[in-house]
Amino acid sequence: MGADPAERLGEHAEPEIAAPVEPLAGETRETSEIADAAAPGIPPASDADHLDGHNDDALSSGEEDADFSWLDADLPPEDEEDGEAPVAERVDPSFDTTDMPEPDIAAPPASAPEGDQAPLPVPAGTPRPAPDAAAGFRLREQAPAAPEPAPAPRVPWLQRLREGLARSSTQLTGSIGAIFTKRRLDEDTLQDFEDVLIQADLGVETALKITDRLSEGRFGREISGQDVRTILAEEIEKALDPVALPLELDLAKKPHVILVVGVNGTGKTTTIGKLAAKLTRGGLKVTLCAGDTFRAAAVEQLKIWGERTQSEVVAKAIGADAASLAYEGYDRAVENGSDVLIIDTAGRLQNKTELMAELEKIVRVLQKREPDAPHTVLLTLDATTGQNAMNQVEIFRNVAGVNGLVMTKLDGSARGGILVAIAAKFRLPVYFVGVGEGIDDLEPFKAKDFAAAIAGTTTSA
Repeated sequence: MGADPAERLGEHAEPEIAAPVEPLAGETRETSEIADAAAPGIPPASDADHLDGHNDDALSSGEEDADFSWLDADLPPEDEEDGEAPVAERVDPSFDTTDMPEPDIAAPPASAPEGDQAPLPVPAGTPRPAPDAAAGFRLREQAPAAPEPAPAPRVPWLQRLREGLARSSTQLTGSIGAIFTKRRLDEDTLQDFEDVLIQADLGVETALKITDRLSEGRFGREISGQDVRTILAEEIEKALDPVALPLELDLAKKPHVILVVGVNGTGKTTTIGKLAAKLTRGGLKVTLCAGDTFRAAAVEQLKIWGERTQSEVVAKAIGADAASLAYEGYDRAVENGSDVLIIDTAGRLQNKTELMAELEKIVRVLQKREPDAPHTVLLTLDATTGQNAMNQVEIFRNVAGVNGLVMTKLDGSARGGILVAIAAKFRLPVYFVGVGEGIDDLEPFKAKDFAAAIAGTTTSA
């Protein structure tokens, strides 16, 4: 029936392989079509981009068993003129790359960064090579950094006092110059001068002493403004010298209790901070008691001063009883071995009976703990209040037993002469005067310096 398979195969002639079709002019063929026609399934070796893309796809797929069998395929021999063996002979099939160690790739040198890699920083102080003169450019040397300015020298206290009392001094000396310019000394002149002194808040008593001194042996004669200012300074110094005393601390009774009182806005809390700074610099241990329980700002302000002066601060919640807090502050000062306890109090007007009664309670409670406490009661006075300061001294002395004064805000007032009137009337020690808000702007009171500053005369330091 049928022919033998072998015979049937023999009947067929060898297939003819058509020659590659040459593209017509202007006709292009895809590279992949040419590669498939030349060697189906084998990437064309001459097409580097296609080969690279194939390798990238195989490697990026993450498959460990990627098919690389096409590398072993029989490739047509190279031209004999090159003298090279076919690729199949040059690649040893037994050569296994799976166990090869990873290559040790050295990092690129710092001097030749690759791509967008930022250059490594050059160590500070490394000198830069000078450019060649033939390069046609040069480097502008960077200007050296400017040295930090030295701290401003501290202004001497006498100069600060003069600047603080400048308004008071200018007003007073200006009036003196207007009265005594080319004018003989007579009763009218003395009366005008006395009015000027009273208006400057020096007080009636001091004004009479100054005019009496001025009239001695000078009636009917011309007198210069400089002579008047000299007499004025001498009489003010006489009035202030008895009250210009240092603050004495009795450390035989530790802690020495200082109670600070005054109306609102006189600078009690700031004065306490400055005083604590002075005491700690003198080697004393200080405890602060935030007795102004009506103002949260006062408590926080005192805590800040405590940090600055390394002083412990005893405080309670806003609205707490100030008398009981003072009692606890005393106990705490005893426990931590403080030399001085400074107690702040709420600002209160001297004409408010109920508020002054609370101040009396603080004093009574402290005396239950220590019969002699408070040892020092400081009244802070605002120089800008003028004659009202006289009333404050009188009432606070009767209620709290004030035995010392601190005059603040002399730098903002033209009424600094009120201190002279207070000293003449109450004879209370004036321990400190304040000019400014700095920590060092609280200085011991010196009668000679104050008198010279307000009268506009010179004095030795």
